[in-house]
Amino acid sequence: MELFSFTCSIFKLALQEGTMESSITPKVNKSCAGQQNTVVEEEEWKKKWEQKKIGFHKEQVHSLLRAHLDALLNNRKGLRIFFPLCGKAVDMKWLADMGHTITGVDVSEIGLKDFFAEQKLSYVEEAVPEITGAKVFKSASGNISLYCCSIYDFTRIPAKYDGIWDRGSLVAINPCDRERYAKAMLSLMEQNCCYLLVSVSYNPDLIEGPPFYVPNSVVEKLYGESCNIKLLETVDSLDERHRVWGLDYFDETIHLLSLKANTQ
Repeated sequence: MELFSFTCSIFKLALQEGTMESSITPKVNKSCAGQQNTVVEEEEWKKKWEQKKIGFHKEQVHSLLRAHLDALLNNRKGLRIFFPLCGKAVDMKWLADMGHTITGVDVSEIGLKDFFAEQKLSYVEEAVPEITGAKVFKSASGNISLYCCSIYDFTRIPAKYDGIWDRGSLVAINPCDRERYAKAMLSLMEQNCCYLLVSVSYNPDLIEGPPFYVPNSVVEKLYGESCNIKLLETVDSLDERHRVWGLDYFDETIHLLSLKANTQ
C-alpha cells in the first residue's frame, strides 16, 4: 500500500496493539453522509508515519505486481517507473534491481528516509528548484529518486514516465480530489506508458475509508476518455484487519491503462 498540501488529502490506517489496524475518525462534512465527503488531512497522514501506524505498508513485493509485471514492462528494459504516494514501498527496490529507474513521491519525509535505511542504500538530499520547500532524496547509484512534496506540485517538474505502479494511491486520495489526481497522472504518462492501477471493492456503507471504495465505473470515468483500460484480475484480499473493520469481503482489482493514440 505504500501519500500533500491540498484541501482534500489522504490516508488514515493505523495499527492497533499487535497486527490489527484501526482508524482515527477522519474530518467529514457532517452535512452529507458517505465516502464522497470524507476528507483526511495531510497532517494526519504525516502523523501516522511519526507514530509508525502504517498498516497500509507491505513488507513484501505486492503479489499483483509480481503477477502482472510483464504488463508493466511490455518487453521493455531500462524503464522510468513512477510510484505515486510511494511511502517506503519495497517494490521500488525490486524494480530498481532489474535495471529500471524509479521515481517516487510522498509527503512523508520519514517514509522516504526509512526506505533508504531499510534497503541499506546511501543517498543524498537536495532541494527541488521547481518546488518551494520540496526535497528529493537520491540513491548514490542514481537510479532511485524520491521526492518529498505534493504530487500536484510534483507535476511542475518536466518529466514523463514509461510505467506507473499505483497500488495504494488512488484508493487513498480523498474522493473529492480524484479528478485532479487523474489529471496529474495523465500528465506524467509517456505515450507508450503502461499504468498498473489497483482499486479496491468492499461494502462502502460499513466504513468511511480510506482505503476508499473505487468501483470499475470510477476508473472508467476518470481515465476512459484518455486511456484504454483493461481489467487484468480481481483477487479476494480479505484478511483479519478487514474483518475487524466489519467487512465480509475486500477485493483488489488491477487495471492496465494505456494512452489512446494521439492523446498527447
